[in-house]
Amino acid sequence: MEPVKTMRVFIAAIAAPFAAGPLADRIGRKWDLIISSVFFIVAYALMLAANEVWMLLLARVIQGCGVGFVFTVQPMYVGEIATDAVRGATGSLMVLFINSGILYVYLIGPYVSYNALQWCCLAVPIIFVALFSFMPESPYYFAEKGQKLDALNSLQFLRGQTADVVEAELTTIQGEVEEAMTSKGSFLDIIEIPGNRKALIISTGLIAFQQLSGITAVLFNSQSIFESAGGGLDPAIATIIVGCVQVGSSGLTPIIADRIGRKVILLISAFGMSIGTAALGAFFYTQKVASDASNIIWLPVPALVLFIILYGIGFGPLPWVVVGELFPPNVKSIASSIAAFTCSIVAFVVTLWYPALDALGSQYAFWLFAICSVFAFFFTIFVAMETKGLSLHEIQDKLKEKNHLK
Repeated sequence: MEPVKTMRVFIAAIAAPFAAGPLADRIGRKWDLIISSVFFIVAYALMLAANEVWMLLLARVIQGCGVGFVFTVQPMYVGEIATDAVRGATGSLMVLFINSGILYVYLIGPYVSYNALQWCCLAVPIIFVALFSFMPESPYYFAEKGQKLDALNSLQFLRGQTADVVEAELTTIQGEVEEAMTSKGSFLDIIEIPGNRKALIISTGLIAFQQLSGITAVLFNSQSIFESAGGGLDPAIATIIVGCVQVGSSGLTPIIADRIGRKVILLISAFGMSIGTAALGAFFYTQKVASDASNIIWLPVPALVLFIILYGIGFGPLPWVVVGELFPPNVKSIASSIAAFTCSIVAFVVTLWYPALDALGSQYAFWLFAICSVFAFFFTIFVAMETKGLSLHEIQDKLKEKNHLK
């Protein structure tokens, strides 16, 4: 994925969250997600019809709007519909399916025509809209709107239980919403209220370190890394291998997130990412200064695979799980917009500055990413909090404690 092309998506994704968040409170999480698919449908249709460059550029911008909507609303929706026991698992599915979508294109793209690929991509959001239309709205949204019967029906569908069984959970949700909605909720409430401020620091910090890990640069260099290892591997096969590793690693997170806990996985992820990018930096440095780098020709591929696996199980999916957990209902849409904005702006900056840093020497870029992952490790230790097994109400209580780390 070329940095310049990627930046067009990031630019649109920077602005989109500030429309998606308020809309989620006005029309609901479900319909906000359906709107995100409309962006993708329009974008792929435009790509099929494009006969001038500006049409392709516009399509990429529209895609970016869809990305901004998804990254804002999906963590909210999943965090609100999941039970406490599986919220980490369900929340981490977003990145698994993103990686599956990337692999889908890797598998199809090299072997079909341009138009055929666009049709294959267009089919996905159309199928999503057709199927997701039958899913219920978040019970938290209905509770915020005072629609108790709709909230009850939503919970019955989601839990597969009778009204009598889910009545207690509905009462808990209504209590949480009523407590949070005593004030409307604004950006100032996120900054001024200590618990909300802690949640903002944790969530935006994790999202920022997710992008500062160097994931974009690693994927951009993956083909050249395979080439440096020799063997004459076809570039298309190399990207498919990378895609398979991404899907496999992100598929582990739903299995372990609610067993091991978010914090432990994030620590393992940060440590592994720092080792992987430091090793890649060492390889590029040796390749540049040594007359013979054959003694470490084995290094880049294991380092690449290590980075992708450890990113995929931790800092890829889990920051989005945390975003969906940490905020009370009255500020959740605003906070989700800020988190998605943070992701897009940091990704944009990294993508913008990476080529200039890479021109000085790839080793410097990868060593910088390694340092950022070291900071992510200590940020996780001293700032992030464990949410495994906690209800959304218990998480709010923990954030209000003076020392939320204990």
